[in-house]
Amino acid sequence: MDPLFEIVKIVLPSAIVFLTAYYLVKNFLDHESRKRIVDLKLANQTVITPIRLQAYERVVLFLERINPTSMVMRMNKIGGAQDFQSELLKTVRTEFEHNLSQQIYMSTKSWDAVVKAKEETIKLINVAGTRVTPQSSAMELAQAIVAVSGQLTELPTKASIDFIKKEIGKEF
Repeated sequence: MDPLFEIVKIVLPSAIVFLTAYYLVKNFLDHESRKRIVDLKLANQTVITPIRLQAYERVVLFLERINPTSMVMRMNKIGGAQDFQSELLKTVRTEFEHNLSQQIYMSTKSWDAVVKAKEETIKLINVAGTRVTPQSSAMELAQAIVAVSGQLTELPTKASIDFIKKEIGKEF
């Protein structure tokens, strides 16, 4: 017999067996790899989901704390209007800075709603500040803030909380 034919007779079945084994092992390893990725994602979700919910809770608490009406009721109204206005603005900014890290766990749209609520609340306090004289008392500014809040169809903090609740309802 021809030596080339003998080599082909040995190499061809070996090549077929090798390619079949390679194909089966490759499919098995790909499947295992995908399975591990899914398992890791599930494990991450069990860790991340409670943290995300906690972030949403903290942000809702922040929004409730900067609600103009509740802030006016909670804070001391002794002194002048300018001092009270400064204290209110400082409180809003401090509370916001304290909760900045929560944006990592929230969607961009939710965080944008929170930032908008903060900015609108600051604007509301400043608008109320223009309605009283610098010599006015803190109580007069508090009344002006409540009056300006009452003129709005919806407080910015409430709109943001409603948006967050809808998002949580969709995701969880």
